[in-house]
Amino acid sequence: MKHTYYILIALTALLVACGGAKNKKSDASDAEVVHYEPGTRQLNVDFDIYSITTEEEFEEAINRYWDDFDFECAERVIEYDTVSVMQAFADYATYINVGMEHTKRDSLLRGLMHRAEHSRPMLDFFAHVTEAVLHDPNSPVRNDELYIPILEVLVESPLYDEYDRIAPAYDLELARKNRIGKVANDIVYTLANGRTGRLHDIDTDYVILMFSNPGCPMCREIIEQIEASPLINEMMENDLLEILAVYPDADLEAWRSHANEIPRRWINAYDAGMRLTEECSYNLQAIPALYLLDNEKRVIIKDGTSVAQIENAIAYFEAM
Repeated sequence: MKHTYYILIALTALLVACGGAKNKKSDASDAEVVHYEPGTRQLNVDFDIYSITTEEEFEEAINRYWDDFDFECAERVIEYDTVSVMQAFADYATYINVGMEHTKRDSLLRGLMHRAEHSRPMLDFFAHVTEAVLHDPNSPVRNDELYIPILEVLVESPLYDEYDRIAPAYDLELARKNRIGKVANDIVYTLANGRTGRLHDIDTDYVILMFSNPGCPMCREIIEQIEASPLINEMMENDLLEILAVYPDADLEAWRSHANEIPRRWINAYDAGMRLTEECSYNLQAIPALYLLDNEKRVIIKDGTSVAQIENAIAYFEAM
């Protein structure tokens, strides 16, 4: 895409802290005289997004991104400041997610984890870093699509035994559900009057699916942002969009007592019998969570928390 790099600069400026070019990797003689205390060694990344103007320059810079990290020495992995490596990986994930098509992006992530397979301590370290950045519910860079190739390496790694693989295998199973571009799993929802309906039976151009909990401050914030959105309100008034708010837990008394927090024109429902949890048809690790679906219930946005992202996606598809 012609505008890839302008978009990349705009998004990274908003999502992550982008510094200028950092120091390049020290040579062997420098390494011999530098001593690090455990957990204090900073990762220096030679990457300046603002100096990149072509796809070739971007790929070359990305391929050099981890040059300063010592993958060869397992004993030295504890010297790195974990937070600095997490920030570097968060930036890296953001850059390649926006600046590369998915096959190249996935190949880079798999390649990074294969480099970490130099030793078990190294692999454990990068498993921890990538989980914190791409899987933790509180991470602003959380992204199942980016996490899938990493989990695939962990599940297949000869350094892990069958017990080590249990957790990444479970996470991989969840991450592969409701993927972007695929049809979302159907939901049988129940209204306050006991009537039921199905997500797949909602007949509109778009559906915003929101998982929420009663009394959740962030849920209220998202609801207020949706209510204040001229685009979303216009789409709803023209019957082009419907919003389904689903409470996935068991405390129906709490759900009923907070029913007025959900706007009346939304579908306010709960998951009777907690089927979603029992069947693991959706990853409910993080609430609130927003999904944007098209008229065939294919996923456009998965597990989001940004109303602006939903507005931008709708505007994009409406302009096509």
